[in-house]
Amino acid sequence: MGTLIVRTDPPEGAADNRWTIAIAASVVMLIIGTIYSWAIFTQPLLMVFQWDLTTTTWAYAIANFSLAAVGAVCGGFWQDRFGPRKVAMTGVALWGAGNFLAGLGTPTFGVPWLYLTYGLVGGIGAGMAYITPLAVVSKWFPDRRGLAGGLVVAGFGLGAFIYNQWIPRLDSFHAVAVHAGNAIAARASLGPSGAALPIAADIGAVMHVFMVSGLVFLGVGLPAASLLRNPPRGYVVRQHQHAPTIWANGGGYPPSKVLTMPVFYLLWLQLFANVVAGITIISNAVFILSDLTSISPAGIAPLFGIVSIFNALGRFFWGAISDRIGCSKTFAAMFVVQAATLFLLSNAHDLRIALAGFSVVLLCCGGGFGTMPSYNAQCFGTKYMGLNYGLVLSAWGVAGLVGPIVVARAKDLGGSFSSMMPLIAIVLLASVILPVLTRRWAPAVHSAPAL
Repeated sequence: MGTLIVRTDPPEGAADNRWTIAIAASVVMLIIGTIYSWAIFTQPLLMVFQWDLTTTTWAYAIANFSLAAVGAVCGGFWQDRFGPRKVAMTGVALWGAGNFLAGLGTPTFGVPWLYLTYGLVGGIGAGMAYITPLAVVSKWFPDRRGLAGGLVVAGFGLGAFIYNQWIPRLDSFHAVAVHAGNAIAARASLGPSGAALPIAADIGAVMHVFMVSGLVFLGVGLPAASLLRNPPRGYVVRQHQHAPTIWANGGGYPPSKVLTMPVFYLLWLQLFANVVAGITIISNAVFILSDLTSISPAGIAPLFGIVSIFNALGRFFWGAISDRIGCSKTFAAMFVVQAATLFLLSNAHDLRIALAGFSVVLLCCGGGFGTMPSYNAQCFGTKYMGLNYGLVLSAWGVAGLVGPIVVARAKDLGGSFSSMMPLIAIVLLASVILPVLTRRWAPAVHSAPAL
């Protein structure tokens, strides 16, 4: 027999079908997932404002830190008390406004304005919008948390893929990208005096993309966010007629208790380790590939846009695997696979091999986000899912701040991207012990409904 949904109280509003909720949650994720498209802006911003790589990367690093360490925590705290709809709509509004304001004011106010609007305002909004769909689907799909969570967070990776395919094909932006690639190549071979100076049209084209993107995010994301609801009180799921009941709004540990538990810090470290490699690649993908293969950045950018789909696929792929083998074994497998891949990538100079290696790392990076919501619910329950998972997500913020900046700074100082890969691989190999310890110390979560 199929899955039986039992509701003892009336639905909370019209959007009570759990697949409608899942689709709306995926759309919200798709909108904010465009933050992972930062690499397509790196070269144009370097050229039009004459910044260095570290200056440009700080905008992305601040956005990541604001998303995971501030927005997700605040959003989780807020939604546990007032419900997901307000939080998601506020998050989408801030993300859209941050992009729009970045395009509007950066030519006048410079890089501090970009950090404030795109990095801080937009990043906090993206975090609020990110945590809400995950908490909601975990409650609507207590029987399929890994699969449903993977499907929803796949929208985050898919957003970057769509954006990476759309923006570089705009004529005005493509012209800026080509101009930027040529200018950067000239600067590398002839020094600063050989680089072409930016023109007003180039600056306008890049800023126009930010402004229009912000308006699109608002127009698409706000209606989707308005559909998000928690399940009604008494909502349960039975796999079969005589199977045990799975409660959507089950018990769990409050955040004050979770912060005293060793398992919380083990989950935090697992997410940190799993994100570092992927987030570093995403932030400077074009430059890393160019460093490995000696191919011009202009020729690499469109290819990485295609590879970015693996970040979305990994969220679904590893999330589904975790439903079968367990979350701890899934994380251990992702650590081993990434470590082996990074060791190979450090000596990969063929573009096809490098792109294949990037695909594997992004598959695992996305897999961490597809698996961790279920891992969090397994260890701490779903009653306080919003804030508990938001606290774990702060690991993403720290990794997104540390990894890209360290690598970008090393490059600006004349280092090599490839020399950093074995170091990250060693960290990943050492991290295999973390899921082993988590299995040993994982607490039991009471499964009765919260009354």
